[in-house]
Amino acid sequence: MTDHLQTAYRIEPLTPRQVHDLAADGLAALLRDAVHGGASVGFLAPLGHAEAAAWWRGVAEEAAGGVRSVWAAYGPDGGVSGVITLVRATMPNQPHRADISKLLVHQGARGQGLGSRLLAAAEAAAADEGLTLLVLDTETGSAAEGLYRKAGWTRAGTIPHYALDPSGTPHPTTYYFKVLDGA
Repeated sequence: MTDHLQTAYRIEPLTPRQVHDLAADGLAALLRDAVHGGASVGFLAPLGHAEAAAWWRGVAEEAAGGVRSVWAAYGPDGGVSGVITLVRATMPNQPHRADISKLLVHQGARGQGLGSRLLAAAEAAAADEGLTLLVLDTETGSAAEGLYRKAGWTRAGTIPHYALDPSGTPHPTTYYFKVLDGA
């Protein structure tokens, strides 16, 4: 990573209030950018602003309940350029694990290592919290697969026709896991 990247983008954990306050602007725009750019992140195109903002307000509620944590990457202009969330397992037999969800980097900020930095921030926070296993899924063949493999994630398997991409076409999904230090 270059020193420029370190100073050009700052990554910070968000409070539930900050997630709520950013829902209608930065976070909704980031989610819409991902969906309209073809990322399979749970939504179909076209994704309206109101729907994207409402989803992030729900995330703020989950964060307030301690189920989800959110980190944002702010660009040189102060706007939200990326985000990642960590969703804790809620079943009694799974207090040791969480899912990585919604790793999004604005199209204009890609290719600079920001996704790797966001992932590392979530992993470090999970380890600090005592979590020992992280799980995620991503569209098979997506650019994100390379990012996860490079970060030491292990491929667990692929499920055909798992989710629709933003255009409504079914695609396979590949699951990955990472055992954190101390497990």
